[in-house]
Amino acid sequence: MRLSRSLLVVSFVLGSFAIAGCDKSSSTGGGTGAEGGAAASEGKTKVAFLLATLQEERYQKDKKYFEEKATALGLAPFTLSADNDNAKQLSQLEDALSRGAKVIVVQPTDSTAAASYVAKAHAKGAKVVSYDRSIKSDDLDVYVSHDAFKVGVISAEEAVKATGGKGNYVLLDGQSGHSVVAEIDRGYMSVLKPLVDKGDIKIVVQRNHDSWSPEQSLKTMEDAIAKTKGDIQAVLANNSGMARGAVQAIQAGNLGAKKIFIAGSDADASNINSVCEGKQTIEVLKDIKPLAEKAAEVALALSQNKPVEGVLANTKPPTIAIGVHLVNKDNAKAMIVDSGFHPAKAVPACK
Repeated sequence: MRLSRSLLVVSFVLGSFAIAGCDKSSSTGGGTGAEGGAAASEGKTKVAFLLATLQEERYQKDKKYFEEKATALGLAPFTLSADNDNAKQLSQLEDALSRGAKVIVVQPTDSTAAASYVAKAHAKGAKVVSYDRSIKSDDLDVYVSHDAFKVGVISAEEAVKATGGKGNYVLLDGQSGHSVVAEIDRGYMSVLKPLVDKGDIKIVVQRNHDSWSPEQSLKTMEDAIAKTKGDIQAVLANNSGMARGAVQAIQAGNLGAKKIFIAGSDADASNINSVCEGKQTIEVLKDIKPLAEKAAEVALALSQNKPVEGVLANTKPPTIAIGVHLVNKDNAKAMIVDSGFHPAKAVPACK
């Protein structure tokens, strides 16, 4: 969802008066700009945080946690959002470099197209951290992400348990060209392929969705329901938004009583509430705070030409993988509310 005008005003006021020296607010890309004019930011290393979008619930957390941690580490962060537009993100990269950013932490709108970012940044003496999604470049400095392969494994393993390893499955994939989509799908198929090969499981629909759109996934599910006459046993969605589209289609199609298995990931509040209501089966929690904070720590290390801690052995580019966790009706309160990931009022069904 886009930031409202009132939230932008609040962000401006807070950014102008924070003792820690947050930079001036800017509407560029829907994020927070840094011009380096504030006295409190003088002398600090500028770090750009380029997000593909701020339109989904989780990315407000990415922005918040990254900026807080980077500021605490003595950096001067600023965030820009590309609204899932490749050309816009390239323009924002060039803008960040012109502002003097020494490290670019970027969630690429397209993993292949973003290879040019690395070359452009290195030509200006800046380092690049690929955030949440990979960049297909051998020269990338560091890749920091959740374990997307494990997201797919957890979702598929739980689906197989729930369905007895049989039936019609629908796979709702995110935007084509995203590394996370490929890794989640690889996780799905590491579990499902033997059962598909045996004929026990049939993937009746698998489709990509631009901008990971809930509206498009709703239409895909409506088509799948019509195609199979409602004979669907499991739906595996790459993220929470597309899982919401599936839940909506299934409820509207009066198929709720069938208890169709539905998995999503990101653990948006409405999805967790649906899990507790029994409308959705599981979510995979990709905890945002450790991901964003690790990216800020990596940015600091790169800016100081120091070794990066936590890199997996024998990975190229150097890779840091943040763990993911299963959330179901039984553990939702402990995993989500008690941990502080969402407040209790945001998930009223999880008592």
